Amino acid sequence: MNESLHKSLNIVFTHNDFYIFEKPAGLNFHSEDGPGFVVLAELQTSEKLFAVHRLDKVTSGLIILARNKVSAAELTVMFTKHAIDKYYLAISDAKPKKKQGWIKGDMAKSRRGMFKLLSTKVNPAITRFYSLSYKAGYRAYILKPYSGKTHQLRVALKSVSAPILGDTLYAGSSAQRTYLHAYALSFEWNNECMQFTLFPNEGDEYKLLNKHQDFKAWQSPWQLDW
Repeated sequence: MNESLHKSLNIVFTHNDFYIFEKPAGLNFHSEDGPGFVVLAELQTSEKLFAVHRLDKVTSGLIILARNKVSAAELTVMFTKHAIDKYYLAISDAKPKKKQGWIKGDMAKSRRGMFKLLSTKVNPAITRFYSLSYKAGYRAYILKPYSGKTHQLRVALKSVSAPILGDTLYAGSSAQRTYLHAYALSFEWNNECMQFTLFPNEGDEYKLLNKHQDFKAWQSPWQLDW
């Protein structure tokens, strides 16, 4: 297990109605073999907390936990209505079929816990993305999901021949971590604009990306043309 999982979780923002935490990569969201992210957050804050969205085990980054049932219900509705904008960072060492645009399609279960993107669009997963080359053979991606399907972003990048670095389930190259990170959140709460970004603190490739001149355009992702 990653050593960081034994340390205190990073609380990015504290509000009377919710916390925004940083979830480490490699930590289960719900308890399985050991305490999951939600349980660890409750132990740390000594509060009953309510999950209103989730991140895959392999994914790091920003996640909201509600502090009461009323705010939990409201945040759940907001996520369901896509009134909370989420932005993710990913890296791939494969050449994509396209460098930006939309990825749309229904998703279906495949083998070994995987999902696949279909050509049909009855209830599609919808993702928009931009990318940049920050070193030879590697591209960084900023992605905005417009739906909330399991493994959506991992499947989306695999579908354009750019599996995420470290995501071996979806044919990504082996790496020290899976390079998928919940980078930013933007929403309104009680008529107040809430905007948060958190750059990943683990991963050598992310560190290189952070130094690249072109990354500056992504530092306020809600200002991009989505």
